Amino acid sequence: MSNTVLSDLSNGVRTITLNRPSALNAMNTELVGALVEAFEAANADPETRAIIFTGAGRAFCAGADLKERRDGLSPEQARANTERVQQVTREMLFGDRLIIGAINGWAVGGGFEWAIGCDLPIWAESARAFFPEVEWGLFVTGGATAILPALIGPVKTKEMMLLGKRYTAAELLELGVAWRVVPDDQLMVEAQAVANRIASLPVRAVRDMKRVLNKATYADVETAIALETDAAVRGSTDPATAERIAAFGRSA
Repeated sequence: MSNTVLSDLSNGVRTITLNRPSALNAMNTELVGALVEAFEAANADPETRAIIFTGAGRAFCAGADLKERRDGLSPEQARANTERVQQVTREMLFGDRLIIGAINGWAVGGGFEWAIGCDLPIWAESARAFFPEVEWGLFVTGGATAILPALIGPVKTKEMMLLGKRYTAAELLELGVAWRVVPDDQLMVEAQAVANRIASLPVRAVRDMKRVLNKATYADVETAIALETDAAVRGSTDPATAERIAAFGRSA
């Protein structure tokens, strides 16, 4: 596995860490591929009874690495990239192990979507999140178009996804997007305590509860994932999107 994602097991709890801190854990091809491998392995591992998902450094995940997109993407490249991201989605939503999110710093775009996909997302007090995709001409993934409306309703979801407002952890807690908000220095302590509790429970019972709740609550998520993928490919291959990203690169 690439060192862009770390996976460590201790006493039944596996901690999966995004590990590109110098890039705020931005999602490049290598990181996404490594994350697919990490979740696939964790969900299949009988020694893993719960998962903590977090990011190294000052951010959970800053979203897509736009440096990979400066020269534009072919439809084939865009679809392959998006389908890899959606593999992560499926492993998170329908995998066997419960995922405790330990969300630190910024969770932007795809990083916000990964935070939303955690079963029990714990946010640090200083954490912030927003969706920049529409401003860039891109589209969300992660099943977020099914998950977020189920959590906060369709109108608030449109506000979040269309307007790009920055949300604090406290605001996300009030909305029901965050499960708990804790002081920054207690984030991993709290995540570990919750993961230990989950790890002490019967694995089959936890697995079945997660699967049934997610499939019942997000009944249309597979349709949403397919529609997201198509829309993301259109956005990634739109010449206007490529020009926005190129202009950003020239000014960065």
